[in-house]
Amino acid sequence: MGRISPAIPFFMVDVVSVKEGNEVAADVKDSEHGDGDIEGRAVLDSVERMTRLDPGGMLKTVSDLPQQIRDAQNIARHVELPEDFSGARSIVAAGLGGSAIGGDVVRELVAGELKVPMFVVRDYDLPAFVDKDTLVFVSSYSGNTEETLSAYGIARERGARILCITSGGRLAELGARDGVPVVTIPPGLPPRTALGYMFVPMLVALARLGYVKEAGEGFDEAELILRDLALVLGPESPTSVNQAKRLALAMYGKIPLIYGASGITAAAALRWKTQINENSKTHAFWNAFPELNHNETVGWGARKDIAGALRVVLLRDKGDHPRVQRRMEITSTLMSNAAGIDEVYSLGRSKIARLLSLVYVGDFASIYLAFLYGVDPKPVKVIDYLKGELAKG
Repeated sequence: MGRISPAIPFFMVDVVSVKEGNEVAADVKDSEHGDGDIEGRAVLDSVERMTRLDPGGMLKTVSDLPQQIRDAQNIARHVELPEDFSGARSIVAAGLGGSAIGGDVVRELVAGELKVPMFVVRDYDLPAFVDKDTLVFVSSYSGNTEETLSAYGIARERGARILCITSGGRLAELGARDGVPVVTIPPGLPPRTALGYMFVPMLVALARLGYVKEAGEGFDEAELILRDLALVLGPESPTSVNQAKRLALAMYGKIPLIYGASGITAAAALRWKTQINENSKTHAFWNAFPELNHNETVGWGARKDIAGALRVVLLRDKGDHPRVQRRMEITSTLMSNAAGIDEVYSLGRSKIARLLSLVYVGDFASIYLAFLYGVDPKPVKVIDYLKGELAKG
């Protein structure tokens, strides 16, 4: 099993959380990863070749997450919030795809503090409990997601307290028409790359409304760690010391299976899965401890030719429950038939920093995996086709 910790600059050693002490050097051997593909390394160690494979500039866009965190705070703090948005008895984040993951992130970040239930809804409909005492975040980066527009209409019919997060489109028009506050974020990005713009406004709003404490220090730490990580995960960083490139090589030709645990690593695991789907144009799956020990674990008794097609990535965090940590250790021994197992550890003290450090590694790895497959990570032609067909009625 390969344990991967990024090659972190010396000034970040104090915020690294790993299994054994304060070890920070990557210690994964090529034989463990099966990444001896010389051609693959040649691709990932050539900035020129990667640039040709990335005409849409996805590497640059992904690397901009720390700047998004800063900009999104400024945007969210200047939005006028009605006084009656405080005191809701339930909270819902409605959205799909890249616009929904922000809700997952916020829900996990505030789970230990928020005193009312929060749900993430990915559907046309809203749960029956949504009413005038529900705060509903309606998130659609484009503003034109049909499921989200449907949910907005239902929230309006039930008199819910609504805050929209969008770059424009129909949702912005409806918000302006109905007098609903709108957090307007910059347009022009693939929705999946706008994570900072999608989750920060929710977290800032919850703090401004008194549901949770201000997260300023956590935002600052996350921004610092991500900017430092960008140096060791970026395209100029060679494969020998680049955690994301090594993971891409490990996952190449296999089906990635991303495991987290209940909490922030579960949200990160879902993000990894969807980023690999959209950026790398390949299948990937995710699950979380301890639930997976009550069902999915049995699958590791399958024939070796099935298990051998899977590359497991365990996302680890110092906040994992001690029994979950033990479950991970035992389960790793049961997955000996897998193509390999890698462990990626979160960085930082705050939950925001730790969660986003895991997300950032996965985002970069998914782009590098796309390059190994020889595909442009930006277009999502299958989704575009599906939307076109749906538009016909």
